[in-house]
Amino acid sequence: MPNPVADAETGPETASGPEPEADAKAGIVTNLAVAAVVTALGAAALAGALALGAGRPAQPGPGAWPAILGGALVLLGIVLALRARATADAERFGRTALPVLAALASMAVFVAVVGVIGFEIPAALLAFVWLRFLGRESWLVSVAVSLGLVVALYLLFVAALDVTIPHMF
Repeated sequence: MPNPVADAETGPETASGPEPEADAKAGIVTNLAVAAVVTALGAAALAGALALGAGRPAQPGPGAWPAILGGALVLLGIVLALRARATADAERFGRTALPVLAALASMAVFVAVVGVIGFEIPAALLAFVWLRFLGRESWLVSVAVSLGLVVALYLLFVAALDVTIPHMF
């Protein structure tokens, strides 16, 4: 019969023995770097949103929601910076960060091309890459969900809400 107290003290075990030690913990420099990136992204989003025009509470402009999100990111980045010493559960960047970097790079490509060719093809490709290669879904699921997502987004934003976004059709 397993002993939960002994298991908790020795750590998880696999069939081949104890599980390997997790990546080393991130230090204050890493935590501050992450906080700076979050704050900078929030500030850039806030600046872009304000350029669109946030409007007033009674009549919000096109930049109202992005301004709220950008402001929230700035505040969260500041909180992360203030808690940089107290955060003990963050891991150092390593090979496990590569999928995150791939997701960020693919999102940057999406943002760069969506204004040129519309959202349909870039959104389908982004969803497909994330599902198939980052999420390791099957080819069938990746294709079906990607295409279904683009159709749903088109129907919601273009057809139903009449949102002005770059689109092909």
